Amino acid sequence: MRRLSLVLMSLCTISGCQTHRVEQPPLSQNEKFHRYTQASQPMSRKAHDGAPPGPLPTKFETVSPAQEPLSRYGNPTAYRVNGETYQVLTTSKGYRKRGIASWYGTKFHEHRTSSGEEYDMYALTAAHKTLPLPSYVQVKNLKNGRKIIVKVNDRGPFHEGRIIDLSYAAGVKLGLLPEGTAPVEVKALSSRAQKKLPPAHYYLQAGAFKSEASAMAYRNKLLNITPDSHIIVEEHLANQIVRLGPMADKKQADELISLLKSKGVQGVFSFLE
Repeated sequence: MRRLSLVLMSLCTISGCQTHRVEQPPLSQNEKFHRYTQASQPMSRKAHDGAPPGPLPTKFETVSPAQEPLSRYGNPTAYRVNGETYQVLTTSKGYRKRGIASWYGTKFHEHRTSSGEEYDMYALTAAHKTLPLPSYVQVKNLKNGRKIIVKVNDRGPFHEGRIIDLSYAAGVKLGLLPEGTAPVEVKALSSRAQKKLPPAHYYLQAGAFKSEASAMAYRNKLLNITPDSHIIVEEHLANQIVRLGPMADKKQADELISLLKSKGVQGVFSFLE
């Protein structure tokens, strides 16, 4: 199972997702995902998640592949969960894989996903460990032959042997309930409009705060460390995000992350935009 309300980034993928007013330092990638995993053992869905009351839904709003820019917060170059590193793919083209699908529901409903979108358990969405966010995939239940198209906008499932975590609605439509899991084939889809996206650039996210004053103070701290960097503060989902960039390539981004870490700045991660 998982989850970022991420990744990334749902996930509270950023340190500003706090209910109190005391500002916290940026979270490390593993800390960002702790809500969805346990260090000692896999999270039990029965103990922490479930289906909403009432009959299973019978009507669903269909999903069609669309050309969308990569999520600003859902696509670090890599992240770690429970000691394992996951490399995020730069494209979904050609992706096709078989494995076990699971689903997630009430525990995460209306929480932020790794991509920054709100998780709606009644929408046809899914979580994947490495596909770019967002991506569109066709999922086929190999037991009953049912097929659905879902939008991948979250990270997970961080459970051995599982390749995709479907929303409650997608799980119902694909026939995963009441068993909970099923063997599936996941195939990436291209959007109908093959529009070329602008070239992506690397950025670093250094922190997120509830107040603009705290974000600006943190920005000034970073400027003392890297005076030549372009550092901005921008609002996202009621949080003030501190980010650096753009940078020419991943090497430059990694070098800056190493510099910041050497100066005691933790929890910085890179993403493509």
